[in-house]
Amino acid sequence: MLGDPAVALTILVLSLFVGFEVISKVPPLLHTPLMSGSNAISGITIVGALLAAGSEERTLSTVLGFIAIVVATINVIGGFVVTHRMLAMFKQKPDRS
Repeated sequence: MLGDPAVALTILVLSLFVGFEVISKVPPLLHTPLMSGSNAISGITIVGALLAAGSEERTLSTVLGFIAIVVATINVIGGFVVTHRMLAMFKQKPDRS
């Protein structure tokens, strides 16, 4: 797809740097509300990992794609669990009177 492994490695390093810089600038109060947005991004990561794992160009890309699928799926499920727990904190409790 990208042809040159050096180009792919450069894109990976730059994306890691940009991602770290963007996330580190988010105030702690906004981390939980942004969870649903990160779940959507992880969903896109799953699609990309499926494409990488199914390309059958190299064994390494298939293995790394599979690992990316597993990690992104765990991230999505964990994000939904945390979001569900957060929203449960704001539900009104039934009146006991």
